[in-house]
Amino acid sequence: MSLDIKRSSINKTKKKTGFIVKMQLNNNNNRGGNNKTNLFFIFFRNYYRWVIWLFLSLYFFTSYFAGDQSSPSTTTTTTTSLLSNHQTSSSLPSRALIESSAILKPGGPFSGMKIYVYDLPARFNVDWVTASDRCASHLFAAEVAIHRALLSDSSVRTSDPEEADFFFVPVYVSCNFSTANGFPSLSHARSLISSAVDFLSDRYPFWNRTRGSDHVFVASHDFGACFHAMEDMAIEEGIPEFMKNSIILQTFGVNYKHPCQEAEHVVIPPYIPPESVQRAIDRAPANGRRDIWAFFRGKMEVNPKNISGRFYSKGVRTAILKKYGGRRRFYLNRHRFAGYRSEIVRSVFCLCPLGWAPWSPRLVESAVLGCVSVVIADGIKLPFSETVRWSEISLTVAEKDVKNLRKILERVAATNLSVIQRNLREPAFKRALLYNVPMMEGDATWHILEALRRKLDRSYRRSSVLSQ
Repeated sequence: MSLDIKRSSINKTKKKTGFIVKMQLNNNNNRGGNNKTNLFFIFFRNYYRWVIWLFLSLYFFTSYFAGDQSSPSTTTTTTTSLLSNHQTSSSLPSRALIESSAILKPGGPFSGMKIYVYDLPARFNVDWVTASDRCASHLFAAEVAIHRALLSDSSVRTSDPEEADFFFVPVYVSCNFSTANGFPSLSHARSLISSAVDFLSDRYPFWNRTRGSDHVFVASHDFGACFHAMEDMAIEEGIPEFMKNSIILQTFGVNYKHPCQEAEHVVIPPYIPPESVQRAIDRAPANGRRDIWAFFRGKMEVNPKNISGRFYSKGVRTAILKKYGGRRRFYLNRHRFAGYRSEIVRSVFCLCPLGWAPWSPRLVESAVLGCVSVVIADGIKLPFSETVRWSEISLTVAEKDVKNLRKILERVAATNLSVIQRNLREPAFKRALLYNVPMMEGDATWHILEALRRKLDRSYRRSSVLSQ
């Protein structure tokens, strides 16, 4: 029915239009020279609605495209304004959503991460450094260096614990790590850290609310958070129960299941004083010549000492000494020498066999002084292995293959030695393995913060925002 009505209407319109045009034409014939004017008038009179509609369409069409081009900047300005005000404007109804977006979209190198450094009584840290200068400079001194670097970094450190993602617990357990005869002893470590945790639990709410899962400790000695220098004893005692929920920054790391890494952890480099590295570089031969082919200086037993069934270095260092001691191309020395880094800077290959633990300070010393580290420690996990490409700056030799060490090194020297040496000259590698105070972009503390950034799911503050 509606179709018939529309058709009828259309027909009537056509008839009416035809009549008007006809009448106007007749009048035009009578008027002579006004034909063009009258035709325009007739056209406009009958089609003015279409003309207006055409102009309106063109207007809206061009306005749409003009607005579309400017919309990104408008959106960006609005979003930036909201994000910059979300901390001070608690009345915003979408505050939780805005903060969540800021978390998912990093706003800086560490996603706005904040660390609160506990101000513990001096008996937990400062007193140890005061009692011994060696405390801040030996291979276990990462615990001191990290603490100092965090205190000096205003971009990450916060003085307000309520806005902290992580809490750093500065307890120095390695300053007095050895007895009078030099034998490693960490018997005081557990009680010292336990006392610090009791102190925090009594005076702050932050440890208790997460059972320490957002708290960070440093364990920069042999078997890390197990706090023992002998592996079998370390395994037997394990990580203290009160630390198992926390994050441990430790020099110990292996690529297999081990009780001493059964806590959230980051494998960090041992401490090498940056100034000692620079002194060795300054004393290097002016022509850059490396006249020592394979180098090692350190403890090597002619006959391994059997301490309750434990052989030092699993006998690896003894095997190296017996096989290559006195060989022309191997510079092996069992005696201490304070300036041994001046020998590293002259060496092509630097042997890094395990000691009591798999890791060794030679890993860092060799790399930063341009010597190719020859890692001989089965299953070792190297520091910052997620970001430092160790395979490009070092060699790995299985403990059982030390008898073939000369052939292995000769093969490397004949193939890709120049590539490895070129990689070692990249400043980024050296920077990543050294601690600086204040912290430098890309240095060891910087990489620790980057590793913590990947663990922001442990942040109580952020999880609370997301749950709102």
